[in-house]
Amino acid sequence: MGMKREMRAVWIATVDNIDWPSRKNLPPAEQREEFIRLIETHKRMGINAVFVQVRAAADAFYARGEEPWSEWLTGKQGKAPEPFYDPLDFMIEECHRRGIEFHAWLNLNRTAHRASKSISNDNIGRKRPEWVFDYDGYQLFNFGLPEVRDYITSVTTNIVHEYDVDGIHFDDYFYPYTVTGQTLKDEEAYQQYGSRFRNKNDWRRDNVDKLIKQISDAITAEKPYVKFGVSPFGVWRNRKDDPSGSATEAGQTSYDNLYADTKKWMKAGWIDYLVPQIYFSTKFDKVPFKILTSWWLPHTYGRHLYIGQGPYRIGTEDKDRTWANPSEFPNQMRFIRLNPEILGSVFFSSKSLIGNKLGHADSLRTNFYKDPAFPPTMPWKDHTAPLTPKNLQVKDTRDGVELRWAASEAARDGSLAHYYAVYRYSDSEAPRLLAGCYEGQTRALDKSAKRGRRYTYAVTALDRLHNESEPVLATVYARLARK
Repeated sequence: MGMKREMRAVWIATVDNIDWPSRKNLPPAEQREEFIRLIETHKRMGINAVFVQVRAAADAFYARGEEPWSEWLTGKQGKAPEPFYDPLDFMIEECHRRGIEFHAWLNLNRTAHRASKSISNDNIGRKRPEWVFDYDGYQLFNFGLPEVRDYITSVTTNIVHEYDVDGIHFDDYFYPYTVTGQTLKDEEAYQQYGSRFRNKNDWRRDNVDKLIKQISDAITAEKPYVKFGVSPFGVWRNRKDDPSGSATEAGQTSYDNLYADTKKWMKAGWIDYLVPQIYFSTKFDKVPFKILTSWWLPHTYGRHLYIGQGPYRIGTEDKDRTWANPSEFPNQMRFIRLNPEILGSVFFSSKSLIGNKLGHADSLRTNFYKDPAFPPTMPWKDHTAPLTPKNLQVKDTRDGVELRWAASEAARDGSLAHYYAVYRYSDSEAPRLLAGCYEGQTRALDKSAKRGRRYTYAVTALDRLHNESEPVLATVYARLARK
């Protein structure tokens, strides 16, 4: 059996109310309705994972943690939702019910955003001013301090411990993008900790390396099945600065400006997936989409590569006129599909996807994502498939063909089925996925069966990391005994 595997994800940004909730201090019932509407819409487009920003500026969209509630949730940092609920529990449950992976996206580097209007006394930047510095209107963590790295690691690990997340995700903000006339105020930390480095740049890169490695180890120790991924700025280095870099002319690069050696993390196996943000068009002269995407292909090192795409640019009055062309987005999708090293896409962001400018989301729904897909497996985390479900019974009823089966027993690694897949085929049709059954469901109804056809059904079990069992089969002649 088996079916197409592809990561089809979308970022849901909460900072400054970009995607959700639509405004500060929206009543909790409306927040929940909005979120359900969002994921229902994405599910119809074929999306199978969401990366939701649960920490935007040393704050929290969840209850069981040390950091203050986010102002973008309740209007005031540190103020709990009223009536009370835990948004993270709620979001995870709603996603899992629909077979959507939930990755908790944390901002790593800031304690206060430019758009922050309210900073609580419980904000870590207020409590530990010696841990942060100001840069271009932001308050940012000093990654050179071991206690800062320990703190960020503990915030991250706490989410993994307390919540049923599928992944932990960081974006491109490590050290800040360089702004002319601004300096990073980390000289003191460099004097204290940087003596063995040739220069400050190497020391900064080592600080970020240490942080990524520390978080990676902590996640694995807490829950080995939780995925860990990063979405850096797409250009690692330009070829003019490094012969192994890409044939691009980016004004800034991840390695040289943000001190994030993302290629190294993939090679070292510290992360499970990388999503370079390639928010450029195919005709952009400095960083062309296909050239940069192709550069990443030999740098997967057995880990997953997804491409971060920028539908927010589609149809904009951008200097780059290519985005006004309705075929730009489908062309990018086709190019991605030509390269088997790329295992999916992540779109920035939810609002743009739903906006469907120039019909780009329609092209997912009716074409690229028309047939459903499960996320790809990660054999280095788990390669044992669950056991086959048992005793599949199919019954002809008035409403369609009814299927029931018995749950799989535990596999040799102790893991149980996380969900089931139901396939159907016949002499006149190729096997196709009819349904994913989540939350322990062991029955399904095929309403699309046609009268007078003989069908074979197959049910497989999948575990948390999407390893799939052998099928259990049953055949039925559909009379569909309807009145």
